[in-house]
Amino acid sequence: MTEIAADEPRGFAVHTAPVGLGDDGRDDFTVLLSTGPAVVSAVFTRSRFAGPSVTLSRAAAADRSARGVVVLARNANVATGAQGEANAREVRAATARALGLAEDDLLIASTGVIGRQYPMAGILDHIGTVTGPLPEGGFDRAARAIMTTDTRPKTARARVGDAVVIGIAKGVGMIEPDMATLLTFFATDALLDPEEQDRIFRRVMDRTFNAVSIDTDTSTSDTAALFANGLAGAVDPAAFEQALHEVALALVKDIASDGEGAGKLIEVQVSGARDTAQAKRIGKSVVNSPLVKTAVHGGDPNWGRVAMAIGKCADDTDIDQEKVTIRFGDVEVYPPSGRGAEGEGELRAAVAKQMQGSEVVIGIDLGIAGGAFTVYGCDLTEGYVRLNADYST
Repeated sequence: MTEIAADEPRGFAVHTAPVGLGDDGRDDFTVLLSTGPAVVSAVFTRSRFAGPSVTLSRAAAADRSARGVVVLARNANVATGAQGEANAREVRAATARALGLAEDDLLIASTGVIGRQYPMAGILDHIGTVTGPLPEGGFDRAARAIMTTDTRPKTARARVGDAVVIGIAKGVGMIEPDMATLLTFFATDALLDPEEQDRIFRRVMDRTFNAVSIDTDTSTSDTAALFANGLAGAVDPAAFEQALHEVALALVKDIASDGEGAGKLIEVQVSGARDTAQAKRIGKSVVNSPLVKTAVHGGDPNWGRVAMAIGKCADDTDIDQEKVTIRFGDVEVYPPSGRGAEGEGELRAAVAKQMQGSEVVIGIDLGIAGGAFTVYGCDLTEGYVRLNADYST
């Protein structure tokens, strides 16, 4: 767990409980709620198989006003037809009634196995026991309760002026963002203009959660939301954006390093690109390459696989291999410098040393212009194959 500061924002409450979505008895039902009115900014998956939770939440967040979110872990409620949609509506409505809220005061999010109906009897039985007001605090419990195959809960905190920003996230597989990624929720007691808050949130998501990739598979349930209740008063927008970025980036690195079966975090820093979009595209090509991932996993100093991953972006015709530089950490591996056999051996040893740690940094300068972007991912291991081969059984 990453902690930037040991605080929680004022005016937020958490409820967690086991409702039978899994078979191990741990908490799998979560309500994260502002105790008063809040402004929400949210982004969602663009998958054409998005679940009813995404559809309901997208509509609820459209006016930028929502009190919180109810989260069900280990059941995605996706590809479940009209019954699945009715179930999602009923869960949200029942939770809202229990807490004295309007239905649209709550977003709903689900994550887990696709194609299974909710065990409605157990869920509704539990909701019937929930009463407000909920006790304030409890974000660490919420981070644990929203997990699926995560090996650890993911939280991060930062302070900005008198306000606190906190974030929780889950996600280790089926991660290749397209607008948003995973399930991640942020709460703050900062007061912000709703329009500016939304712009800040989207910029930060683009530079953090839209920069992480585990396995190129886009989830059907991706949801990211920020709730701000303003109880700490106004803050400087630039300072708030920096704090939110710190929290989001800490979560992204935690997610990437906890990728299913992962052993190492891969950070690909691309500079010298035509624009940001090209830098991001090249970085994703490298971090998503199975050959790069397996080389990192094995500590194999086969830096040529990075050159391959850059080169396969054939539509980027302004990339000239004679202008490109590639490095591992601070060790430049390309362009060649007539090292000879002995020099090549020394270079491979230096690269292998860079790959021994838990984080591997690959730097690429395309030598075109000033575009830059950094992406994050993880290695590819036997554990990823084993976990996903047995995921639903």
